[in-house]
Amino acid sequence: MKPLSVKQLCTIISGELVQGEEVIIQYGAYRLKQVKHKNTVLFIEKRIVRWEELATYFPLVLVTELSYSFRELPQQVTLIQVKRSEEAFWKFINYYRNQFQLPVVAITGTAGKTTTKEMVKHILTPYKKVTATQLSTNSRTAFLQYLLSIEEDTEAAVFETAVGAPGDLRRAGAYFKPTIGIITNIGAHHLNYCKTLEGYIEAKGEMVDIIDPNGTLIVNAEDGNTKKIDLQKFSGNIIRIGKDASCDFRASDLKYGVNGMQFKVHHGQQHYDIQVPGFGEHQVYNALAAIAVVVEMGLTIPEAAQQLQTFKQLNKQLQLFNGMNGALLLDDTWSITTTSLSAALDVLNALANRKKRVAIIGTITDVGSWGYTIHEQAGELIYKKGVDVLITVGEHAKIMGDYAVKLGFQQPVYSFKNSILVYDLLKDIVDSNTIILIKGDMYSKTMIELASKLRKKI
Repeated sequence: MKPLSVKQLCTIISGELVQGEEVIIQYGAYRLKQVKHKNTVLFIEKRIVRWEELATYFPLVLVTELSYSFRELPQQVTLIQVKRSEEAFWKFINYYRNQFQLPVVAITGTAGKTTTKEMVKHILTPYKKVTATQLSTNSRTAFLQYLLSIEEDTEAAVFETAVGAPGDLRRAGAYFKPTIGIITNIGAHHLNYCKTLEGYIEAKGEMVDIIDPNGTLIVNAEDGNTKKIDLQKFSGNIIRIGKDASCDFRASDLKYGVNGMQFKVHHGQQHYDIQVPGFGEHQVYNALAAIAVVVEMGLTIPEAAQQLQTFKQLNKQLQLFNGMNGALLLDDTWSITTTSLSAALDVLNALANRKKRVAIIGTITDVGSWGYTIHEQAGELIYKKGVDVLITVGEHAKIMGDYAVKLGFQQPVYSFKNSILVYDLLKDIVDSNTIILIKGDMYSKTMIELASKLRKKI
């Protein structure tokens, strides 16, 4: 955080200094559990009673609409009183963000957010001082800390902005005020709060409203649900990525290499050879979006291409390992949506090379009352793309297998409630002529443990 004096803060938020001396503020918080350092300003509407829990972090600056007696407040607490704590907080947020004139990237999408963000960060790092979200930690409670990670020497910021509910992107935009936005793709997810697919698309479409009117929006031109967003109300620059000749950044000649994807990117009248670690056509789209961003910031495509060669594939995202009984293992236990499942099945089929394809699929979460329908859609994907053995883990995951069979899937299907019997089954049916895909959620302990066991040779 760029340091701020108490006097400056009082002016910014129209506050009255009631108690305390001049303190240089170096951190910010709006919840008690966010206070982890000395010299923090805490915006809070609730009355603090147990000051001993905060004593380690004194001196502390408290901004509140509540009144405290001098007996209540510890000596090392500076009190600034305001009319409304929330209003004061947003005055502080707006002031802090407006101090910096730099490119701020906001990335959303059902799949590919974290990878695209990490690619952008990796490409930019040799050229600029970059701040970014940590892996996939993108919740609303993290926004303040990410905003305050922008400092005087920061030259670019790259923030992953997830959508769990309508309004999430608008709130992220209020903090970050992005100048560049990316929508990687839109599948069916978070229907427990968005209620319908249309509601989810609308929530993702909030990206259009939060980008600077003179900024840039980067979209996957070939994603069906993204096409449903009204882009006409955005007055800035729109960059389209994809394989179609109309795209501003176009990929062609996609090939599976030894450790990742090879392709050509066409931009303007030129084309360039690109290699990026990580398998799958979706990885090409992630790379296209990252290249488009950094070119917008002034880098060249050859500079981006050189950096992408050393990009490290993210943990548990279609990582290829030697597995049990000499089989190959594709560990994709980072997350699961129908969008990412489709991509994973494509990679499984591309890498199989006549090997037996075994797919172990877990439950799709965050779909609310749409759970049955979404799992049926997953079953349809499995039926259309094909595997040689299907294993589902979890009560709801069983719906996938049942629906695939209903559609005419004729390969063996096994359904289990936990992973213990799965491991015993695999010992009997996999060998060196097998490739295994394990697809699940990072919060599923069952799937994580099973993937770990399968990486160990017997």
